[in-house]
Amino acid sequence: MAGFGFDAGHGSAISNGGEPYIVLQVVLTEKLIGTGSGTSSLTNLQNVINTQVAKGYRLHTISTTSSGSKGFLGGDKIQATMVFERNDLR
Repeated sequence: MAGFGFDAGHGSAISNGGEPYIVLQVVLTEKLIGTGSGTSSLTNLQNVINTQVAKGYRLHTISTTSSGSKGFLGGDKIQATMVFERNDLR
C-alpha cells in the first residue's frame, strides 16, 4: 500500500501576528515507487499544527481534497487546508 509523504509546506498571507484567523495549506503526495510513510505525513501535519498553537492559535477547521496526479509515476496529491483561530477571541 502506498503512503503519503510531505510534499509542500504551508503558507499564509502576510501577517502582523494579530489576525483572528490564519489559513494554511499542506500538500501530501502519494509515493507510487519506494516506501511511502504515512507516519511521516502525520508528523509533518502535527508540526504545522503545533507551530500555530505555540503562536496562540487553535485549529478551528480542517478539510482535505484530492488534487489529482503529478504525472508519470508522480502519484496523487491530497491538500489539507486548515483554519486556525486565535485562542483569545472568546
